[in-house]
Amino acid sequence: MSLPTYQDAMLPMVRALEDGNERHIRDLTEMLIREFGLSESERQELLPSGQSTVIGNRIGWARTYLSKSGLIEKASTRGRYKITERGLDVLRRNPGRIDNDLLSEFPEFTGWLNLKRDQPTAVPTDNRWEQTPEESLETAHQTLRVNLATEVLEKVKTCSPAFFERLVVELLVKMGYGGTREDAGQAVGRSGDGGIDGIIKEDRLGLDVIYLQAKRWENTVGSPEIQKFAGALQGRRATKGVFITTSDYSKGAREFAGAINNKIILIDGDELADLMIDYNVGVSIFATYETKKIDSDYFIEE
Repeated sequence: MSLPTYQDAMLPMVRALEDGNERHIRDLTEMLIREFGLSESERQELLPSGQSTVIGNRIGWARTYLSKSGLIEKASTRGRYKITERGLDVLRRNPGRIDNDLLSEFPEFTGWLNLKRDQPTAVPTDNRWEQTPEESLETAHQTLRVNLATEVLEKVKTCSPAFFERLVVELLVKMGYGGTREDAGQAVGRSGDGGIDGIIKEDRLGLDVIYLQAKRWENTVGSPEIQKFAGALQGRRATKGVFITTSDYSKGAREFAGAINNKIILIDGDELADLMIDYNVGVSIFATYETKKIDSDYFIEE
């Protein structure tokens, strides 16, 4: 038999959680494998990269899509999931199948697919979910990156404040600031003075310095925090500062930072995750694929 697709796994996964119990993704995977009646060879079939099983990958994506559409959600215990009221409502319809077409009813799902992308919707009205190979590859890459950014930010939020400070140092050094990592490490996390968490060189020669504030927060950072940071910069006659948080900034905070003379760069959680991915901090290359096209010049006969 052919392996079930990730959309084939959606309805069985929601039904497996219908009793209201929390279940670990490993247990859900085993339940679905048994329900699909997969042979041992089918269970062990690997993706071309050889890094994970096909069925595990597909069930994982079914979980992601269901989570993003609000049919299931993470439980309080790490790695466990539970059904939501929306998921129960969908089951009450007695659907023959849960797939992307059904999930596209929910704005959270379509919004996630197009997160921070200024491009046409990923849910076309005609030939829904059909794309050329090139479009599919690009969409897959974008989806993988958005999902990775979500995972990276969730991981960062579980780190200790000391680890977060080291992470910030690592990121800024890889971005070209701070001279050596040793120099940057000595500068950050030492001052704790007047709203300043650290000082880092702007370049290897140390011609100028940048003052840092790092907040591993869940709550939105408001304008009072930025005002305090700006005051600390002014007290040191500094002109440049970077405020990094794992959460977000209020409209007032962003407006204040943009209105003052001092240059304060605000990096929120989403931007932090993107920068970590761009500069390979806390992430590693999983697989590399090459796409090729015909070389028309090669076939020109003189």
